[in-house]
Amino acid sequence: MVGDIAGMIAAIAFVLLVGLLAVPLIKLGKVFDETTTSVKELTDHTVPVLDETALLVASSNTQLENIDTVTTAAAQVSQNVSALTALFAATLGAPMIRIAAFSYGVRRALGGFAAGASKDR
Repeated sequence: MVGDIAGMIAAIAFVLLVGLLAVPLIKLGKVFDETTTSVKELTDHTVPVLDETALLVASSNTQLENIDTVTTAAAQVSQNVSALTALFAATLGAPMIRIAAFSYGVRRALGGFAAGASKDR
């Protein structure tokens, strides 16, 4: 009979222990459920952002290629203008300098005649 009572006490103690351990396990299960829901919502919101970012990067690459094309064209225009300036300087620069020097000489000569003519009077 003492053995039966001891067995009954041990069984009740075991049921209480299981009951006490079941509450944290149930709460832990709820935490895992909430974590799963949060991860699912995060994934649902993150995937579209990643898709939009990928499209933005692709668009940026296209724009950079366009800018590269424009920059190359501007460099070619700059080279053409430089070549045209050099051609103009070589073709017309020397004759313009000669004409300027000749006109300066003519003015000096005429100025000298005018000064000499005024002294003669």
